[in-house]
Amino acid sequence: MKKKRIFLIIFLVVVILIVCAFDKRLKIVRYDVDTSKVTSEIRLALVTDLHSCYYGENQEQLIKKIEKYAPDAVLLGGDIFDDYMDNTNSCIFVKNVAQKYKTYYVSGNHEWWSGQMYEFFDYLRDSGVTILRGDCDILNIRGETLNICGVDDADADVYDTSPVLWTEQLKNAASNAQGDNFTVLLTHRPELAAEYFRYNIDLALAGHAHGGQFRIPFILNGFFAPNQGFLPKLAGGEYDFNGKKLIVSRGLSDEDMKIPRIFNRPELVFIDINPK
Repeated sequence: MKKKRIFLIIFLVVVILIVCAFDKRLKIVRYDVDTSKVTSEIRLALVTDLHSCYYGENQEQLIKKIEKYAPDAVLLGGDIFDDYMDNTNSCIFVKNVAQKYKTYYVSGNHEWWSGQMYEFFDYLRDSGVTILRGDCDILNIRGETLNICGVDDADADVYDTSPVLWTEQLKNAASNAQGDNFTVLLTHRPELAAEYFRYNIDLALAGHAHGGQFRIPFILNGFFAPNQGFLPKLAGGEYDFNGKKLIVSRGLSDEDMKIPRIFNRPELVFIDINPK
């Protein structure tokens, strides 16, 4: 009888672990960033690596979560569209979110690989999205002013017809930041953080790493990430660079993946920029 009880407990533990490991429910992750450069809270939503995945009819699961947390702006950090999957889901999401919020976008590597990047740019512009390609926009929220800067994914150097290299985009974006405003840099790749923080950037936002694909909670933050390889240092979370912050989203992609996400739920990120 005692052995049966032990086996039952082991069986239940294994089942629970399997269920948790492959849990694909959308997760909300929130970060607080304190600064003396604002006097009231500003909330940003970071959406990355959607890869045109399905989040309910008209992408309502994703849209409703954004509405619930009521951000002041939505930042699309690349790979919103995909190079293999049909992009109807992404188009629906972009159109809906841009109608309700000030929305910014930077490109991702898969979007360049698709050969449709310029079509994506056209759709984004027509939807009212501000595309950042070495640019810096001024975001005014309730009397607060933020610099929202952005750069293309580094693969633009290979696939883009523009003569402006990624490094020049970064330099231009930083040089166009206004005065002493809190400055946010929207990017796709976290592994280039050392380059970002050569400039006067307070907060960099990225995706791309997909959370290291699988994790072991409290032990391993990520197993493998593009352009970082095995045991990536910047798989997902908040990182400090001498007082400046890098926030890496684990992204939203959960379909058509060769390696499944394990203990690595898709996530929607909100950042509250608070007065210090």
